[in-house]
Amino acid sequence: MALDKSLPHHLRDKSGSFERPKAVVITLNKLSTPHNIVTKIPGWFPIRAIRAQNAVSVEDVAPAGTPTETHVRREANFKDRAIGFAAGICSGATKLVVGHPFDTVKVRLQTEGVNGRFNGLIDCIGSTVKKEGVRALYKGATPPLIGWSIMDAVQLGSLSNYRLFLQGNDKSRKLTHLENAIAGLGAGWTVALVATPVETLKVRLQTQYATGSGEKRLYAGPIDCARQLVRQNGIFGLWHGLQATLLQRSFFFFLWGSYSVYTDMLHSLKYTKSSLGIPYYAWDPPKKTAAANSTNNTGRLSEKAISFLAGGLAANTFWTFCFPFDVVKNRYMRNNTIPKPSLAMIAKQIYRTEGIRGFFTGFGVTFVRSFPTNASAIFVFEYIMRLANSR
Repeated sequence: MALDKSLPHHLRDKSGSFERPKAVVITLNKLSTPHNIVTKIPGWFPIRAIRAQNAVSVEDVAPAGTPTETHVRREANFKDRAIGFAAGICSGATKLVVGHPFDTVKVRLQTEGVNGRFNGLIDCIGSTVKKEGVRALYKGATPPLIGWSIMDAVQLGSLSNYRLFLQGNDKSRKLTHLENAIAGLGAGWTVALVATPVETLKVRLQTQYATGSGEKRLYAGPIDCARQLVRQNGIFGLWHGLQATLLQRSFFFFLWGSYSVYTDMLHSLKYTKSSLGIPYYAWDPPKKTAAANSTNNTGRLSEKAISFLAGGLAANTFWTFCFPFDVVKNRYMRNNTIPKPSLAMIAKQIYRTEGIRGFFTGFGVTFVRSFPTNASAIFVFEYIMRLANSR
């Protein structure tokens, strides 16, 4: 590592040595590593690395002896771009097993509204199980079994690729919270194309009630439901509600943005005990250097625990923001009237007949459901991603 001798004379002190300049260029010549190396100087202004053949020039650096961190660029390959899709399939299957009974209750409460046939969460669960059996809680599970696996494959696979795009294909670069949120927004819009037909079938099957009088149901199953929709409205009848799904999936901005925030917060907690011997987690952010962290990791949450907890908290955040829009979406998808009302018309009707409460019907079960369902799904996704990246 050599100091550039072309610096102006006025930057030297009286002894001829260099003062701390505003712009000193240090060149790392003929690097032996195949990766591009960028040197970060803690406490200084952001630095700019200029790649030129086998050298990296770093501007605005500290004097000799200042501690530095070396960032080794890790180029993403095909496996890194494909593994997110595989991990998403496993995540979707996990979400179905854990969350579908909650989802059935949520959709029934949402579509019935405040003045519907159910008098709250407990009455909905009890009435459904009593009249239709426990299996009724898994009504409409076939489309999500296939659909959620495909949807999570698309969502999480595209999320991984949007992250890599924002990282400049350098998978070792940490994204900001805003960048993670933007990647989530892109993933939400991408998966909306797959999610709309799946959710259209799911909502119509979930809101098909047993009358107990032997009356024939409208749909014999998901295939019959799809066939009737196509016969009545053409193939695009399956995408009835795409605009509603795009709007609802836009809130993935908050899902993945808050997941990034919660992950950083949980990394900053450290197990300790008070002077009275009472155990608790104290706020103790990790140090910036690897050497400092080697003695500072005792008592911290594991990566598995962090991905589970952050995933559940992020899901709660997502549903808190997006739930009113989800109510409108589900009623729009269920609607069979001709001509079909717009999203704005349905929202106005809910407000006129049910008030603000109408936009939060079923929120309790959704909030409870979202933590274990999404925490489990994101845990599986992150575990597979870490497993793949460790090989």
